[in-house]
Amino acid sequence: MTGNVPQKSHQSIINSRIQGQFSLEVLIFSTVVVILISGFIFLSLSFTQFSVRGLNKQLAFSIAEAGVEYYRWHLAHAPNDFQDGTGQPGPYTHNYYNKSGQIIGQFILDITPPPVGSTVVTVQSTGRVITDSSIQKIIKVKFGNPSLVRYAIVSNDAILFNTSTFVYGQTHSNGGVHFDGIAYNVVYSAQPQYDDLEHGGGNEFGVHTHVSPIDPLPPASVPSRPDVFTVGRQFPVPAIDFSSISSNLSQIKNSAQSGGLYFGSSSALGYHAVLKTNDTLDLYRVTSLTPKPPGCNNTKNQDGWGTWSIKNETLIGNYSFPANGFLFTEDDLWISGQIQTARLTIGSGQFPENSQTDRNIIINSSTLYTYYDGQDVLGLIAQKNINFGLVSEDNLRIDAAMVTKNGRIGRYYYRPPTSQGQGGQNCQQYNIRSVITTYGILASNRQFQFAYEDGTGFQTKNLIYDANLLYGPPPGFPSTGSQYVQVSWTEMQ
Repeated sequence: MTGNVPQKSHQSIINSRIQGQFSLEVLIFSTVVVILISGFIFLSLSFTQFSVRGLNKQLAFSIAEAGVEYYRWHLAHAPNDFQDGTGQPGPYTHNYYNKSGQIIGQFILDITPPPVGSTVVTVQSTGRVITDSSIQKIIKVKFGNPSLVRYAIVSNDAILFNTSTFVYGQTHSNGGVHFDGIAYNVVYSAQPQYDDLEHGGGNEFGVHTHVSPIDPLPPASVPSRPDVFTVGRQFPVPAIDFSSISSNLSQIKNSAQSGGLYFGSSSALGYHAVLKTNDTLDLYRVTSLTPKPPGCNNTKNQDGWGTWSIKNETLIGNYSFPANGFLFTEDDLWISGQIQTARLTIGSGQFPENSQTDRNIIINSSTLYTYYDGQDVLGLIAQKNINFGLVSEDNLRIDAAMVTKNGRIGRYYYRPPTSQGQGGQNCQQYNIRSVITTYGILASNRQFQFAYEDGTGFQTKNLIYDANLLYGPPPGFPSTGSQYVQVSWTEMQ
């Protein structure tokens, strides 16, 4: 007997297939959902970690800034301490707390003291957070104590600049300023008005010009003259204590005698120092000066008139630049040459001070820097005058901060030939020089004299301010005594 095997119905088979297909779809869907959820979770965790890391970076940056502000405060209370009050070399680590008193980070300070003669201190602050040691932010800031050397031109007397003068920097006079050239920065005077000896009428404005149209006289309104004063003019302003700029020559002498270079009387006409790029100088004894040409006379009766130009000299020796940056001669001193990465202050004077024996500095040959980024600094301080002699270079350049304590910066009057040819040669060969360019500052107790009304002297005057002197003056030049200010700010990392 053959048994009958039950057969699945056609509908059952279809149902089974549908169930299997549905299970597969559910499995695929579930897998996709799991993958998506995992991805969202991973993305959420990554975003959270990224956010936390970003917050930690911001915190590290804030901590680094706190280190900078801390040291600014420290310098305000201890301006000459560059070891964070420890007396030990750095770096210096400080904990950083939140408002609940918990340590949440640290800042580490690396401090570079100012170089000799500079006031610029470099502070590098590294900020770190406790929760993530892999994160740090680094800020480098330079602080400087401004010097009094902020002007291209400073005078304790009235100033006259003719049409061939170009000043690139601020100009200040405790007297008045007659300016007919072009000033590319502000011109100041301590006088509301004054009697300009170049004008026969009444008093003129403290700062004025005779370039057409000539300024009116007070009490008229001051006209705008951007063709002459490109940045403007201001008067009256407070007078400058010129003695604070001219420094203390006796202190420079003392510094030269204790660690610098000091030379007493030359027993001749003075010294000639030739500066060299290998940080040495050749020192000569000046034994005779160029005689004046026949008929070349002191027709203006100027005090100290002469050729001020060397004819003969003898070598004394070669000397290394002093470590403290001070050189002083108790005699007249001629300067020439070039420096390279040197910072020097050179003074000339005789003590006890007497107007009849005041000493001069003379520059007849270009005296130059190698670098113009603050690495090279030269200060020249004369007890009486800084002279540019009869036989000076036709195109003369001086890179220096030049100061005269009692006299003036300039060139004597060497008269041209008369129309009748009287007086022989007069000073014809040398009475006109083409260009003088100064890079630094000019601080003169008496009126500058570069050229004269008859066209003799230097035809073009380019007077340029060296901005590096504001925070890096020559050794011994005074600062304002004010608090340190930020010179530069850089995010290093």
